[in-house]
Amino acid sequence: MAGLAQILKESGHEVSGADMQFYPPMSTYIKKIGIPIIKGYKKESLPNADLYVIGNALSRGNECVEEILEKNLPFASGPEILGKELKGRNVYAISGTHGKTTTSYMLAHILLDQGRDIGYLIGGMSKDFENPAKLGTDSIFVIEADEYDSAFFDKRSKFIHYFPSNLIINNIEFDHADIFNDIDDIKRQFHHLIKIIPKSGNVIFFNNDTNTNEVLDKEVWCNKIAIDSDDISIDFESKQLKIDQQDFSLKDLPLIGEHNFRNYLSAILAAKIEGISIEASISSLKNFKGVKRRMDLVTESSNICIYDDFAHHPTAIKLSCDAIRKKYSSKKILGIIELGSNTMSSGYHKDNLINAFQALDETLLLDSKKKYSYKNVFDSDLDLISYAKEIIFEYDIILIMTNKDSQKFIQPLVNHLEKK
Repeated sequence: MAGLAQILKESGHEVSGADMQFYPPMSTYIKKIGIPIIKGYKKESLPNADLYVIGNALSRGNECVEEILEKNLPFASGPEILGKELKGRNVYAISGTHGKTTTSYMLAHILLDQGRDIGYLIGGMSKDFENPAKLGTDSIFVIEADEYDSAFFDKRSKFIHYFPSNLIINNIEFDHADIFNDIDDIKRQFHHLIKIIPKSGNVIFFNNDTNTNEVLDKEVWCNKIAIDSDDISIDFESKQLKIDQQDFSLKDLPLIGEHNFRNYLSAILAAKIEGISIEASISSLKNFKGVKRRMDLVTESSNICIYDDFAHHPTAIKLSCDAIRKKYSSKKILGIIELGSNTMSSGYHKDNLINAFQALDETLLLDSKKKYSYKNVFDSDLDLISYAKEIIFEYDIILIMTNKDSQKFIQPLVNHLEKK
């Protein structure tokens, strides 16, 4: 929503916004781009506007929503408004359960580094980008394409509104248990998206992802670019990419973990569609520093490193844990995981979660809804932090994983370390 606000502002609109909480890095960004903000949803605070863009976190019962409906004021979902802004653009939509933000930034970074004044809107902050959104003058627009619904009054996935010319599907797994009943619900939304890609368009996907293949086994009109196929083969261990019998090494690229190697591949192949050579993309990615809160080293104090990571699904958690273990093979690592997403907090992933962090020496779980059984589980962040302070000096690395406000863990632990 913050990125959309910037796109609308660059398009010549006057924009303001409301939310219940504002915290870094987005709060800093909103202030920097000069978007007036309103804290809370009291109907008295609702400003006069020509259009109210209602985010998908809001529902009936919200005071502002009720006021808009009662007074018959004009409203729309964020994806609908963005889709209208993107009409006529060459849209690259980056989708999937994991890796959307990072892959989007990688592709945008390549294109910008190669001199293209592209537009983009990405749901996070990158160390290489001043802002997560830009209108751009080039026909290309890179968008992080989420499968979550558009609004309480529009239950279609957001990405349906973007009408992409080209699509990346990094992976498809079950998530968002609050709006999807099962994996088939999610695959159905992807199938709807595939149907509206033009015949001249492309879909880039991983051939070994079962759910993606089941989507693509149905009617597909556009060109399919399969990674891990006869034409495009990969070796994760050696970080080698082979395209049409030509070898390329990605071992000098900076980000760690198999998941980032996959993200690199998707971005490189998307850039290739625009005539950018594999060599040029690899060269551009060598100076890509990554995305904030994606395995982000936030501090090193008392010889202890604290990492902040957005992982909030068992697969993403496992990939992050495995990556940091590979980087620090001889170090003692403590994990702190908040079960913050609707799917995780519901207990849906009980069977898979505990196996996801086996690479760590010890893990503390924040489970506010008391859905999980584990030796180190807490229903209060204060209790978890208190225990973490007791044991923190036994560890070399602290890996914090949450899709919510990580600062509630980071700041107390940093302050504790600095007092030593």
